[in-house]
Amino acid sequence: MYVCLCLGVTSETVSRAVSAGARTSRQVSEVCGAGAECGRCRRTVQSMIEADRGSGA
Repeated sequence: MYVCLCLGVTSETVSRAVSAGARTSRQVSEVCGAGAECGRCRRTVQSMIEADRGSGA
């Protein structure tokens, strides 16, 4: 699924960034670009970060 339509970033790419240690939407943006353009996907990125935290990963 595409998370960031502006840059064509998928949920898999965001998940990899989070697994690699990105803990904020800004850090995810620095790694893969999601959220760097219009910002509409930042809420989804933040939800993915929180889900990762909740899973104990």
